[in-house]
Amino acid sequence: MLINCVAYQDGRKLRDITIEQIGEYVKKPECFVWVALKEPDDDELDAMKEEFGLHELAVEDVRTHHQWPKIQEYGDSLFAVMHTLELQEDGSLLIGEVDVFVGVNYVLSVRMRTLHGFQKVRERCENEPTLLRQGSAFVLYALMDNIVDGYFLVLETITTELEELEDRIFRPQQVRESRAIIEELYRFKRRLVVLRHHIDPLLEGVARLTGGRVPRVCGGMTAYFKDVYFHLERISGAIEGRREMVITAIQVNLGMIALAESEITKRLASFAALFAVPTMIAGIYGMNFEHMPELHSQYGYPIIITVIFVIDLLLFRWFRKAKWI
Repeated sequence: MLINCVAYQDGRKLRDITIEQIGEYVKKPECFVWVALKEPDDDELDAMKEEFGLHELAVEDVRTHHQWPKIQEYGDSLFAVMHTLELQEDGSLLIGEVDVFVGVNYVLSVRMRTLHGFQKVRERCENEPTLLRQGSAFVLYALMDNIVDGYFLVLETITTELEELEDRIFRPQQVRESRAIIEELYRFKRRLVVLRHHIDPLLEGVARLTGGRVPRVCGGMTAYFKDVYFHLERISGAIEGRREMVITAIQVNLGMIALAESEITKRLASFAALFAVPTMIAGIYGMNFEHMPELHSQYGYPIIITVIFVIDLLLFRWFRKAKWI
């Protein structure tokens, strides 16, 4: 589906054009065309391939979808695959794909499985005519920068939820919900792994635009792509830090469970000791021997009860002092 097809000249929007007019404006050296598609069909891709002279392998990548993030050079043009990460209401990650063809005088962006479009990116570019004079390379940077900003939002949300979960670990009722906490921690870990899988390949691709032999179409924009590269590096480092937080939280949660079980064991042992004293004495006097101390004494019963009470009282005080009860 065609979203936008706009011609730009000297950093400013010239006009909205039709697909049939693309060839006319692409031939003008002072102009470039920015076309945005969403979930295109084969006919639309074939039309774009013909208008812009796109490489067959790059077009085939768009048709098959599910490509890993990458940046490839085809002659004087670039083909970039980037993934969008958006949090849904149920907390799961929606992974979208944005394929961008960049030539000297054209940009073709194709997005799939995304909730939000890039209208704000287009508005940003049109509001910065000085930078838009750089042409298609600046549009690629703006799209890339917007996608990377989305990674920051996802990571920030995950971090906030992780901090809240860490607080739950130290609540008194955490033993009862320990299984749920561990499951949530592993879910956080899976999210971080997903983030890393979609960021690291893009980090390698952007590195090619920041040094060495920079593609001609990106000439003059090296500093801007370095900014994206540094952002991706920050995110990658933050992911590693959050992963360590998750591992530590799991270990702390297991340690809290072990401590809670130890406290329960000590309490049970304390009450067992308190009941063991009267049980032992009653067991001895229940053996029915004829010659036993105080067996026929008038005060034998109260004496035994008093002994049991005193011993249990001393044990109880000792257990309270040791904080077993």
